[in-house]
Amino acid sequence: MTFLKKTAASVLALSVMSGAALAGDTIKVGVLHSLSGTMAISETTLKDTMLMLIEEQNAKGGLLGKQLEAVVVDPASDWPLFAEKARELISVHEVDVIFGNWTSVSRKSVLPVIEELNGLLFYPVQYEGEESSKNVFYTGAAPNQQAIPATDYFLEELGVEKFALLGTDYVYPRTTNNILEAYLQEKGVADSDIFVNYTPFGHSDWSKIVADVVALGADGKKVGVISTINGDANIGFYKELAAAGISADDIPVIAFSVGEEELSGLDTSNLVGHLAAWNYFQSADTEVNEAFVAKWKQTMGEERVTNDPMEAHYIGFNMWVNAATAAATVDVDAVRSAMYGQEFGNLTGGTAVMLPNHHLAKPVLIGEIQDDGQFDIISQTDEVAGDAWTDFLPESSVLKSDWNELGCGMYNTTTKTCVQTLSNY
Repeated sequence: MTFLKKTAASVLALSVMSGAALAGDTIKVGVLHSLSGTMAISETTLKDTMLMLIEEQNAKGGLLGKQLEAVVVDPASDWPLFAEKARELISVHEVDVIFGNWTSVSRKSVLPVIEELNGLLFYPVQYEGEESSKNVFYTGAAPNQQAIPATDYFLEELGVEKFALLGTDYVYPRTTNNILEAYLQEKGVADSDIFVNYTPFGHSDWSKIVADVVALGADGKKVGVISTINGDANIGFYKELAAAGISADDIPVIAFSVGEEELSGLDTSNLVGHLAAWNYFQSADTEVNEAFVAKWKQTMGEERVTNDPMEAHYIGFNMWVNAATAAATVDVDAVRSAMYGQEFGNLTGGTAVMLPNHHLAKPVLIGEIQDDGQFDIISQTDEVAGDAWTDFLPESSVLKSDWNELGCGMYNTTTKTCVQTLSNY
């Protein structure tokens, strides 16, 4: 992090805390994002986003007559430490809500703590689905809002015939790729035309894997890469592609965890044409997005970029504020009930809606990398309702989540019963 970034973030954090101290009686907002370790490349920006949103809300008069106080902790990309820090936020700092996590393994670590203590977590990143907790609102994309549409784009628009599913070795890539394998098989793609590979967090030597991907197309069939690589491992992956002379015309890559923040640390001249699937890009041409980007750059510095999980925090935070206002309290149970049906304008020109399954209805965007590190939006859908349970895994296809009417996150539509456990939950 540059000196300018550190200074801007420090000043903003101090201003948030100072406003809270003057108020004397505050509503505490927990911020649970890695500020060090392999995921800091992605999560530090989300901490900064929360501080900006809290400062803006305090400038409007706060919430329920009180100022908001940000309580920031650093779980340091250490998955068990996420659970400890979540417990600290709720039990020691007595926060009323938590905004945090990036990886699914960190969210899975936090989940039992949040449920035990009846906390409230807003999770802002695309994930594998196959989960539904009454204590979590999932404001990032479910597979049907990112992975499935991205695969359809490869099949229908680019004519991809062979698929390399490359992921970091943890629950999100593995579950997402299980879903995609089943989906591709349903679409008639042979098992032999699907190559799956997992690497550890922070992996840096990509030469053999890239060579294996190239070899996949030796028979002349069109190869595409679907990437669920997370964190700073992306830097090495894209550098190896460039070093091997692979262009997007040769082997297109569509990524689910690479946005503007990750590209800001790369020479993107050799990545032009590769793709990403998200629900938001900084390049979205709307007045509300122009104002959001301008505010972000004014606050954090001209070199800072926006990205999809930032928009998810923007939507989730404002929905939480509106739900608490409607409930006239920040009590978790009351806010949860007030969240259902909450609507808030997204940054791409539509309206996000909170569904009874704790997921949002959001548009799906495909973006093409440009040489300035931004994305040209080449495809955009209307709002798609997030699905907690995929239709493409047998034990999940019969499940639905409805915390409002049914009070159940795993309702079996065949047996008409509420399932309490699932092997992959």
